[in-house]
Amino acid sequence: MSTPGKITPTGLTYAEIQGFRPLLLDLHLPAAASAQSPVPLVVWMHGGAFWSGDRRYLPSNLAPNAVFDTLAAAGIAAATIDYRLSGEAKYPAQLHDVRAAIRYLRANAATWGLDATRVGVWGESSGGTLGALAALTPADKDADGAVDQPLAAAATFCSPTDLVALRHFSAISGLLGSTGETDSDADTDAALEAAAALEAAAAQASPLTHVRADAPPFLIVHGDADSKVPIRHAELLHEALLAAGARSTLKSVEGADHVFDGHPNPQQLVEQAVAFFAQELAPTARA
Repeated sequence: MSTPGKITPTGLTYAEIQGFRPLLLDLHLPAAASAQSPVPLVVWMHGGAFWSGDRRYLPSNLAPNAVFDTLAAAGIAAATIDYRLSGEAKYPAQLHDVRAAIRYLRANAATWGLDATRVGVWGESSGGTLGALAALTPADKDADGAVDQPLAAAATFCSPTDLVALRHFSAISGLLGSTGETDSDADTDAALEAAAALEAAAAQASPLTHVRADAPPFLIVHGDADSKVPIRHAELLHEALLAAGARSTLKSVEGADHVFDGHPNPQQLVEQAVAFFAQELAPTARA
């Protein structure tokens, strides 16, 4: 799948953090993007259980650039970003990276014809968790002390939302910097203290913990046969957003496993998400 006229600057360095590899992003721009006619932007985060994955690669059941080409065809720029994996740094480093990428893109919006006020986030599996956290957690401040602008929309595909429930899985405990073990099984106090610390860290890394009334609109898509991240994660986030007074749409995908394995046409789900962003990031939606 390709989009005629699409412009793709690749390997842009959005952050250089001492002791780590440079963090890169790729842009997929509609040809019509310009400083005079800026386009909205969606930032994509890859999955991989926080410990693997790459900005350049989508799930194998999608065409190589399906997400980015579909966004560009709808007149929406797409940025796909690296972030530090759990073997490189522990949470919240990953959230800091997502926000640094968004900050970089907004600061350079005029260069690529982006509208810095119309920015959404989208990710699959753990990438969707990071996108939801970026949309929900209290805003960071930039180097000059200015508070980051809020995001305009968020979409998750098959993403964990309650890391407390998953905290003993190695992918999650590794992200949080805990093995869940102590040096001595006989040290009951130490074991209890470690368990409490892990639970507290998992809560802070859970989108559910940060739901608020002024959250941006969410689209939450999840397979009802997901064997890795149960659909209850999607239901809990959806219910919490609605209870807080925010807007949320939940789409349950019948018979689909994790990242929609077993679905006959996952591109259709991509197109539905792009339609959501086209609606929420339209100029009238932000007026």
